[in-house]
Amino acid sequence: MTKVRDNLKDSKILIVGGAGFVGSNLCSLIIKNYDPKYILIIDNLLSSTADNIVRNKKIKFIYGSIISDEILFQIPEDIDYVFNLACYHGNQSSIKNPIEDHNNNLLPNLKLYNHIKNFPNLKAVIYSAAGCAVASKTYKKATATFESDNVDLFQDSPYSISKLVGELYGNYFFKQFDLPFIKARFQNVYGPKEILGAGSWRGTSHTIWRNVIPTFIWKSINNESLKLYNGGEATRDFIYVEDISKGLVDIAQKGKPGESYNLASGFETSIKDLAILINKFTGNKRDLDLLPKRNWDNSGKRFGSTIKSKNELGFTASTSLEKGIQKTIKWTKDNYSDIQKHIEKHLSILSFFDDRNIK
Repeated sequence: MTKVRDNLKDSKILIVGGAGFVGSNLCSLIIKNYDPKYILIIDNLLSSTADNIVRNKKIKFIYGSIISDEILFQIPEDIDYVFNLACYHGNQSSIKNPIEDHNNNLLPNLKLYNHIKNFPNLKAVIYSAAGCAVASKTYKKATATFESDNVDLFQDSPYSISKLVGELYGNYFFKQFDLPFIKARFQNVYGPKEILGAGSWRGTSHTIWRNVIPTFIWKSINNESLKLYNGGEATRDFIYVEDISKGLVDIAQKGKPGESYNLASGFETSIKDLAILINKFTGNKRDLDLLPKRNWDNSGKRFGSTIKSKNELGFTASTSLEKGIQKTIKWTKDNYSDIQKHIEKHLSILSFFDDRNIK
């Protein structure tokens, strides 16, 4: 039975992956606006940094992975809300090492849900699902992906497989144990605190070069040519991290257990147009580097429907791509030296690895 949910005030909240860029922004939003009793962060810092953790007397931090029983048994049984944002970032790293993806992107879900399934006070368990795992695999004209769309069983990467199975495990515990499990289907999130190179080396250059926006911004600031696979024809739905944080809170307060909700802007932007926009704002005059399609990537064009989230949650992304990019460029420049340190710690290792199998 769904428990009565309030405004998060005086709630006991767990954020798994709370040192990541989404988790840390979510933590800041909750501390600033909702006055929780406390927020417990659990993070193994695999692809994040402790510098992201909000400094506040109501923040508690446990370093480690929730696949560890020692860590799991430190979670108080009277916790009210769980935001499960932990993942093995992202497609390319999972292709390089699918076993590590399983251990850090899939197994934590099963371990967490099995451990908390009988906690008495749980009001909502929100999972950061992946819109890319549900979207149609097409380079033709895209149509908005709805929460009810059928799922393609042929996925592009272990990352998207893990994200799908994470939903399935949550659905199982919802049906069998009444776990108040709700799926937040992320589109392409970007914004401050996504630090290139943060965390541990994972055997691929994508330890550094992660999502397209922080990579493009960094290279554009440094007057480098931006690489566009498949000529930049692919499209994505980009949503600013402050908007997605607000959407996660909306799901916690209003989302129905067992349901999924897109957290999306609803706008489709090509990678080429994105690169042109970023170069415009940074003043980078270098020509774009148009490259062939990556052999693993069949999810060419996609964006998410916003209808269900707007109607049932009242959620609408309010930050335009232009405004969000400008804010992220400013944050990157303001934190340039710190980001550079995270990048440089991997560069000497990078020269010994051959990434030709992941393009």
